[in-house]
Amino acid sequence: MRQYLRSAFNSRQHMLSEDFEVYYYSDINFQSVGVHSHDYYEFYFFVEGNVSMEIAGDVYPMKEGDMVVIPPGIRHRARVEDSSSPYRRFVLWISSAYASELMTTSPDYMYLLQQVVTTHRYIYHFDLISYNELRSRLFALLDEIHSDRFGRLSRVELLVSDLLLILNRLVYENNQTVHTESSGVYQSLVQYIDTHLDEDLSLDRLASAFYLSKFYIAHLFQETTGLSIHQYVIKKRLRSCRDLMRTGVPVTQACHSCGFGDYSSFYRAFKKEFGLSPSAYQQQLEKEGRE
Repeated sequence: MRQYLRSAFNSRQHMLSEDFEVYYYSDINFQSVGVHSHDYYEFYFFVEGNVSMEIAGDVYPMKEGDMVVIPPGIRHRARVEDSSSPYRRFVLWISSAYASELMTTSPDYMYLLQQVVTTHRYIYHFDLISYNELRSRLFALLDEIHSDRFGRLSRVELLVSDLLLILNRLVYENNQTVHTESSGVYQSLVQYIDTHLDEDLSLDRLASAFYLSKFYIAHLFQETTGLSIHQYVIKKRLRSCRDLMRTGVPVTQACHSCGFGDYSSFYRAFKKEFGLSPSAYQQQLEKEGRE
C-alpha cells in the first residue's frame, strides 16, 4: 500500500520542523520504544498490528478505527504484543506554537485538543467509513509532501489544517450523538423508576432490564444528577410517600407502596430528608386539615 510513502522508523522523539511532521510507518519485528513524553501534540492513527498503547500508566489495546491524541508532557509508549505481525500506523506531530496559531484563525481547530487536555481522554474510535476517509486524507498529505509540484508547501499547509478541522468535526459530532443517546437513556430510566417504585430498583436490576452496563448507568446518574442511583431512588420514593400521605394514605401503607421494605430505614430516611418523622409529618397534615 503506497510503500513509496513509507518512512523508515526513527526513535527520535523531537520535531525537526517548527510546525508539523507526518509519517506513515509499516514495520515487522518492531522493537517497542520506552516510555517517553514530548513538547508537541501527537496524533497516532492505528492501522494494523497487535499493539497496545500505554498512556499515563493505563494500557489500551488498539483496534482498527482508533486514533490516539497525546498532549505535551504525557508519558506514553506503543507496546507491540506480537512483533512478527505487521505493524502499520500514521503519526502526525503538531507543535504547540502551530496549534496556537491555528486557534487564532478559528477556535474550531482546538475543540479536540482542549477536550483531551481537560478530560484526559486520549483514545477516539471512528467507524470504518470515517476512518478510511481520514486515511485517504493522510495519504493525500504525504503524496503532496513527496511531490515537487508548484505550490507544494502552501497545499501541504492547507491539507494539514483541513485534516485537523475534519478531526475536530468528527469528534464533536460523535460527542453530540453520545450526549443525545445518553439523554434518551436517562429519560427512559427515570420513567421506569417512576412507574416501578414498589419493585426492586437496584443497579443490577436496572442493568438487566435495560441491557446496559451497571457501571454506565451509575456514571450516567452521577453525571446527570450528582447522585448515585441508590440516592436518586430513595429521594423519589420519599417524595412519593409524602405525596401519598398528603392524600390521607396511612404512613405504613405509603411506606410499603413506595418500595420501602424496612420501616426503620424509611423512618430514618424520611426524617433526614424532610426534617420530621413520618408520624410528626402526618400529625402536621391533620392539623392543617382541621384549620
